[in-house]
Amino acid sequence: MPTRILVVDDSAMARKMLIKALPASWDVEIEQASNGEEALAAYRAAEFDVMFLDLTMPGMDGFQVLEALRREELNCLVVVVSADIQPAARARVRELGAIAFVPKPIDAARIGAVLREYGVCP
Repeated sequence: MPTRILVVDDSAMARKMLIKALPASWDVEIEQASNGEEALAAYRAAEFDVMFLDLTMPGMDGFQVLEALRREELNCLVVVVSADIQPAARARVRELGAIAFVPKPIDAARIGAVLREYGVCP
C-alpha cells in the first residue's frame, strides 16, 4: 500500500524539487497544494500519511496550517521544508507538532534520514 504524501509550497519549482528528492524506492502516492487553504482542503478530503509543508505562502501560511491540523486533531506526520531557518521558527513548528524542520535548498539525504527515523520510508 503506497504512502500518501501531500507536498505544500506556493512554488511549483520547489514542489518539483522536493518530489525529486524523495527516495526512489519509496512507494508513494503524491498530491500537491500551492497554499495552506488547498492543503487543508486536500487533507480533509483524503487523509495523508506525510505532509511536506512550506512556511512562507500567501494567504494561510505553514504556521496556520499546523495550528489548524492541531485544532482539528488531524493526524499526519508533518515535515516543514523552509528557507526560514531562524531558531524561533524551528522551535515554533516543533511546538505545533511538526516532526522535523528541513532547510531549503532541499537535501535528499536529509529528507531520507527524517523519513527513515519515523519509519515511513525504507
